[in-house]
Amino acid sequence: MHIAAIGKAFPRHYYDQATLLHALREVWGQRHFNLDRLEAIHKNVLVGGRHLALPLEQYETLTSWGKANNAWIQVAREVGEQAVRAALERAGLTPCDVDAFTFVTVTGISTPSLDALLMNQLHLPPRVKRTPIFGLGCVAGAAGLARIADYLRAYPDHVAVLLSVELCSLTIQRDDLSVPNLIATGLFGDGAAAAVVVGANRPASGPRILAARSVFYPNSERVMGWDVSETGFRIVLSADVPNVVLEHMAQDVDAFLGDQGLARRDIACWISHPGGPKVLQAMQQALGLDDGALDTSWRTLREVGNLSSTSVLLVLEETMNHPPPAGGYGLLVAMGPGFCAEMVLLQW
Repeated sequence: MHIAAIGKAFPRHYYDQATLLHALREVWGQRHFNLDRLEAIHKNVLVGGRHLALPLEQYETLTSWGKANNAWIQVAREVGEQAVRAALERAGLTPCDVDAFTFVTVTGISTPSLDALLMNQLHLPPRVKRTPIFGLGCVAGAAGLARIADYLRAYPDHVAVLLSVELCSLTIQRDDLSVPNLIATGLFGDGAAAAVVVGANRPASGPRILAARSVFYPNSERVMGWDVSETGFRIVLSADVPNVVLEHMAQDVDAFLGDQGLARRDIACWISHPGGPKVLQAMQQALGLDDGALDTSWRTLREVGNLSSTSVLLVLEETMNHPPPAGGYGLLVAMGPGFCAEMVLLQW
């Protein structure tokens, strides 16, 4: 099977980091909070700017989880439709060609789920098999591709779409002055990405999905995730994330590649979720990568921030725009709540 195309879409409201920091200083300065610490944290995440679901001045109207989630549904429908249409157009396909539709998110909820709402907007065929997935967080972009690959092995004539929509800004918790929340307000952004993947019996020019591997780390629930409160999602983000990368990533990657008859030296491009500066640094150190191996991930982080599950698909899109030589291997890697990792082996 091949990844035929990636489409992306962002809310139209984009702000540089200085503007966002000023707005947060206005909010938290009333709490006698150490604003210098806030500024230092925002500078350390190395994000230059981010898209927001809403205009900046509208966030003060999100006085309940219900209002924030209603905004999520509205904007998610807009950017989700745009991303899917863009991906299908780039793949030379139409909504009528789609056989399976997987949707991933961790920043909002709806029933019917967003994929059902988009069935109507996109006029997808009634036969489409839908799979909404909530809660995988940053790993969901990679895991979604892996699960679609599993499906297409059984249905090699089919077309599958993976859609990721993450509107992280709508989870803001104004009363939470913890370090994880301060990091989150400087790191996470909003956007959507869709991947069109076609079965082995269909022609396509994108990279082949050769294999995938899931890794779960027992008893690590508090490394990353959400606490669900009356005001919505409260970030759980441990400082141990880079340590998990350093401790496990090399052996997990080597075991996966070894089972495919490959080694790290055979990988021409590394497609890593840009979790943050410390995570990317840990990834490079753990895998012994050359300087520049993760440049696309770093650039995505600087330009739009961390978009949870959407980010690795943005890195993949950029890699597909500037692919390695024919026959070259790529390894797509992401980690997320669980704590867990997902790896997808590609070949151009």
